[in-house]
Amino acid sequence: MDGVELFLLGRTLMKIGEEAIPAAPGEGAGRDGGARLTLVVASDIAANGETSVGEIVARTGLPQSRVSTAVARLREAGAIESAADPADRRRTLVRPASRVSDRVAAVRAADTTAALTAALAGTDPAALAEVQGALDVLARHLAPRGRA
Repeated sequence: MDGVELFLLGRTLMKIGEEAIPAAPGEGAGRDGGARLTLVVASDIAANGETSVGEIVARTGLPQSRVSTAVARLREAGAIESAADPADRRRTLVRPASRVSDRVAAVRAADTTAALTAALAGTDPAALAEVQGALDVLARHLAPRGRA
């Protein structure tokens, strides 16, 4: 597998993961991509701990308005906490929440079987089990250390 194939596989896995995540209250089918951006921001916060919106913008390359929207969604879901920066009251610092909210617990508990089955075009159970096993191996070796 070359770098391009790995990148494309990663994009496919992201789309399957996005399909497996239950919609937030009030969010219907056909999401607008906001969930994907929110996940990118959540993973950045999980990987970097306490950080500012500007620092997230610099690391992710996302526009500040999109990062701010994602931060608001994460705060509303109880995934992160925010506070004014004591060194510069104009800046807001965000960090993973100290307690797992009901929404975050629901997202983390979401079963991926239906999304994987759809991506595999209803393939046989042995192939599904093989893919799930391969994903377990990848997660064990490559999963980020923190989660928002």
